[in-house]
Amino acid sequence: MRQIDRTLQDTLTSMPPADVIAAAKEFFARYNTVYTAFVDMEGPDFVSMRGAGNEEVIVAATPKNGATFVTGSTYYFDQQLARFLASLPAPDGYGITLLAEELPESATGNSSTAPGARA
Repeated sequence: MRQIDRTLQDTLTSMPPADVIAAAKEFFARYNTVYTAFVDMEGPDFVSMRGAGNEEVIVAATPKNGATFVTGSTYYFDQQLARFLASLPAPDGYGITLLAEELPESATGNSSTAPGARA
């Protein structure tokens, strides 16, 4: 993936916006040893943090269709931002459970015609 494609990342979560912001502050202050970042500015729906070399990571959270839309922007902390976003719980109806519903029966192993299936 190109760097330009990693500078703005987003996801949906079941967490309320305030909890997302609190989780971001804790995640970047405690779980990234070398890549820690600390609050520079914050508001009710965003937090801007700075870390190594004064690099910035911004996380914003907005309610959207019964879930919370989370956006993160950074240049230096792209891997850590991706890890944070992946740690958030998916809203109901999203995630891996949808994948199984969208696959044909032969791909989920629920069919006797699946390759390698025994009768």
